[in-house]
Order: sequence, then C-alpha cells, then structure tokens
Amino acid sequence: MRIPNVFTFIKYGILAIILVSSFALMLNASQQESAIMDELAHVPAGYGYVHELDARLNPEHPPLIKIVSALPLLFQDLAFPTDSPAWKDEVNGQWVAGTQFFYESGNDADRLIQWARLGPIVLTVLLSLLIFVWSQSLMGSWWAPIPTALTAYSPSILAHGHYVTTDIGASLGFILAIFFFSRFMMHNSRKNLVYAGLAYGIAQLLKFSAILLIPLFLFLIAVFVFVKAFNHRVSLFGKLKHFVQYGFRYLAYLAGIFAIGYFLVYLVYIPITLNYPMEKQTTDTTAILTSFGMQDNAIPPCTLAQPKARCLADLDIAMTTNSITRPFAQYMLGVLMVIQRATGGNTGYFMNEVSAAGWWYYFPVVFFYKEPLPSLILLGFALLLGIGSFLKNFRGPASLKDRFFTYVNLNFAEFSMLSFIVLYWAYSMKSPLNIGIRHVLPTIPLMYIIAAGRIKRWTRQDFDFTQGLFRNLMTAIVGMVKSSFKTAAVIFFVVWYIAESLLTGPYFISYFNTLAGGTPNGYRIVTDSNYDWGQDLKRLAQFTEEHNIDKIAVNYFGGGSVHYYLGDKAVDWNSTMGDPKQEGIEWLAISINNLQNAIAPTAPGFYRKPEDEYPWLVKERSPYDPDARAGTSIFIYHLQ
Repeated sequence: MRIPNVFTFIKYGILAIILVSSFALMLNASQQESAIMDELAHVPAGYGYVHELDARLNPEHPPLIKIVSALPLLFQDLAFPTDSPAWKDEVNGQWVAGTQFFYESGNDADRLIQWARLGPIVLTVLLSLLIFVWSQSLMGSWWAPIPTALTAYSPSILAHGHYVTTDIGASLGFILAIFFFSRFMMHNSRKNLVYAGLAYGIAQLLKFSAILLIPLFLFLIAVFVFVKAFNHRVSLFGKLKHFVQYGFRYLAYLAGIFAIGYFLVYLVYIPITLNYPMEKQTTDTTAILTSFGMQDNAIPPCTLAQPKARCLADLDIAMTTNSITRPFAQYMLGVLMVIQRATGGNTGYFMNEVSAAGWWYYFPVVFFYKEPLPSLILLGFALLLGIGSFLKNFRGPASLKDRFFTYVNLNFAEFSMLSFIVLYWAYSMKSPLNIGIRHVLPTIPLMYIIAAGRIKRWTRQDFDFTQGLFRNLMTAIVGMVKSSFKTAAVIFFVVWYIAESLLTGPYFISYFNTLAGGTPNGYRIVTDSNYDWGQDLKRLAQFTEEHNIDKIAVNYFGGGSVHYYLGDKAVDWNSTMGDPKQEGIEWLAISINNLQNAIAPTAPGFYRKPEDEYPWLVKERSPYDPDARAGTSIFIYHLQ
C-alpha cells in the first residue's frame, strides 16, 4: 500500500507545482502591467452587473467572466459613475464609463485592476486542471502532466489568462462542453446529460462564439449514430432503420442538453437585468441592431413569406418588451452583435501590410511564430506520426470503413477534439476579424492532448510476456532502452518549453519564438493583441521617472490613462500634430500598434491619410530604431 501512495503523492505534487507556478507567473505579470484595451470595457460592465444588477454595458460579450472578475470588487469601497451620461443616457457607453470608473472617480486604478484580474487567473488555473483530468482519463496519470504543463506554461495562455477578457473563458467553456458531451456520448446516463447541459450553458455564458458548439455537436452525433447503426450485421434496410432510431434518440438527448444549457443562461441573465429599465433596454437594443440584416443600405421587411436575417433583430427587440423574455433578449443581443461584427473585419498590421479586409492565412502564420519552438516540434512530430499511422493502416487488410468505425468507437474523445479544431480553425480563417492568436486559444490545449497521446503510443514498447520476453531477453532489453530514450527526448522538449516560457516572463503577450526573431522583433510580424495591447503604460511612467523627463509626447494604444500615470508630464500626441520639438518637447513615446498602422505599407484598396503617417519622423530617422522601450511595446525617441 505504501508504494502506490508515494506514486500518488508524486503525481499530484507535480500537478500542484504546475498549477501554483502558473498562477504565480500570471500574478507577477499582472502586477507590472496597466489595463489593456478590452479591460476598459469589461471591468466596469462586470461591476455594473453585480453591483447595480444592470447589464446595459458591453452586451457584445457574455457576462460570466465579467461577473467573476467583479465579485472581488464588491468588497472594496468603489465609486461607480451611475450619474454619468455614459451610464444614464448613452447606448452602451462602455468606453467612457470605463475611463471614469478607473481613472476619474477617485478609485485606485491599479488596485482595482489587480483584484479584477484575480478571477480570470483562477479560471486559467482551472483550465489547466481540466486538461489534466481529461488527459489522465485518456493516457494515464504519468503522461497527463505533459499536456497540462504545455497548457499552464503556454506564453499565449499565460498572457491572456491574466486579463479580464473573454478569451481564456472561451477556452475553458469550449473544452468543458466538449469534454462532458463526449463523455455523455460514451455513457448515456442522466447525470452525464445534466453535466453536459450545464457545461454547454457555461460555455454560452463565457463566449458567444460558443454557438459553434451547435453544428459541432450535430456533426458528432451524425457520425456517432452512423457508426453505431452501420456496425449492426443486418441488411441495409435494417441499418437505415437503426440509424433513424438512434438519430431521433440522440437528437432528443441533444435537445435536453440545449434546454439545460439555455435555462442556465436564462437564470444568470435574470439578476443582471433586474435594474436595467425595460424602456432603456428596448431603445438600446433597437439602436444597436439598427443596421443588422441591412441590404443595399435598406432594412428589408421581415415577413413569414420572406424571412430575412432582420427577423432575428426584430424578434430580439420584441423580446425586450416582455418582463419574462427580456433576460434572454439580452443574451440574444450579444449573439447578434458578434455575428454582425465578425463580418466587418478590423484594421490591423500583419506581415508588413496594413489592411481592414483580413488575411485567410493570418492565424496559421501567427500560430507558427507565437508558439514556442519546442512545442512546434512536438506538434509537428505528432502530426507526422498520425499521418504515418494512417498510411500504414490504409494499406492494411481491413477496409477503410472498418478502420474508421474502430477509430471512432475507441477514440471518440480524440475524434471530438479533432473535429472541433478543424471547425474552429476553418471558421476563424474565413472570418476577416484578425485581431490576435487569442481567438484560436480554445484549440491549442486540445492540440497538446492529441499530440501527447500520439507521442505516448510512439514511446510505448509492447511485449508479449508469454513468449517474447523469455524467448529473446536481449530484444526486450533493447526495446525498453529505446522506450526510455524516447520518453527522455519528450521530457527534454517539455523542459525546454517551460524554460523558454519562464525566461519570457513577464512579457508573455509580446512573446514570439526564435523563428520570428524572438520577442524583441515580434512586432515586425504582427501587432494588436499579439504584441501591444496597452500593457506597458506603467513601465513608461517608470521610465520618465528614472530619466527625470519633464515633458513627453505620447501616442498610446490601450486601456490605461496616460495622464493618470504620467500626470502633466504627458502631452497627448498623434502624427497630424507634427514634430513635438516644435513645441519644445524632446521626448516622444508611441505604441508600436499605432506606429505600424501609421507607417507600414498599406494593402491595395486601403487608404491612409499622408498626414497620419509620421512623415517627419520617418524622414529624420528609422522609426524601428528607438532610443529606448517601455517594456516591449512602447517605442521611446529622444528628439535632438
């Protein structure tokens, strides 16, 4: 009994070290950084939900992350701008309300943001724990720490895991829902159905893009039912009969999952709309959805004979006028806003080009440059192993159908992960909304699980203990040595990965691998939330103190307040204002996101005003050769 207890202690000790150190890395990075852009909207919105029970701010994102982030703020004596026009009169005045809440109401902005970030940090740790639990069920206790460590120490997850945004929530929600759904499909118990329904509801409350779970679940059910029905050794008519029977049964199960999930969504939206006046909710929703479904600059009529996308907007507006349906109307508003935005794109810099149209290859390229080199090697090797295994089985005696049926029956969880990865990447690559690797974060931990499982099979040495071991002892010994060497090689790459992540801290958001020239040069590939989200403003304030700077022109991108941190030293600046030296200012600081959008070449058809291109700075010097940097993302120039 003592040996298993020792092994159990070691296993959970390793897990504890991974989770605690990941928490510490995020907390340390958080304390050194200012508010990033999206936090300026999310944090005040969440505080409005839990303190005012009013969901008028930031409806385009679901409430759960914001609620979790705002709960610690309830125990602080904070002033909230409920008398401001941004709260009382404006439609979704989130940015003004956020600025007032953080910087203009007498609150300690640094303390406020640190307490708000505690919730996302905890959820990120729970994500790593979920990866361990799922990995353990698939590959055992001793291999489960590998995908867990890859998740917990991922620079991208450490970066976005300590911000109050929906990105880490999306990862947790998607993976939680797929985990419990696949478990229910393999074991149809009432308890598993309830868990799957609750997990689906949690996913909807964490990210509106979780509606992609609907087509995913329908596809998985179709494949599962097909395999289950056509495994029967009966006539084709009998197989089709089983397919229909199983299909209706599992669609009924799915309806139950959706019913439980959306009931949970409804329950969460009830309290946060209690003090949201019905009249204002209706006028806000009407204003926000004014252009939804517009065709040829005109809103098409919504009729039963000709249903249009506009019908959804009209239905949502109508639901706001009823006290029973209006909580769900607020959820539906967010979904429609996400649909509307996903088709609109976003101006950004990528691969020496500025565009608003997006790039289909954006996410593969960004992933290739922002994923640490050791994990790229592991993922690439696992992919080669998978291709090799497929080709080997393809030439085998069994039919392709039988091999596929066997794979789905024995590896439905892995098949679910692969299906989600393909669906999510196809959706992301098609969308013109290219604003960061954070949008594909939900797929990355699943890649780690699949890769670890595939590599485990490669390292494993199978023995026939009734014949092989005693017949050829040397073969067995050589096999064990090979297996040990393979395992040691895997551990080497994992340790390399962890070391690279530790050395990157606390600049996780700006991390780029050596193929991109490392973190200092990542901005040459892409900016926005991949590199510069406004996190370095506190470091700029520290730089001005250390160098006794009296005046500095600042062109800042982010959720921080330049004058809150730098006071009268800072002068808000942009390209059209010319050279700060003309005003007697010898220092200039520019967020690299703003700089790249101003001076990088533009895509065909994209127009940028010449006066917005910092012509005087480009003429005098290389903008990419600053005299100093605040952190990684704010370039500082001493104008002489």
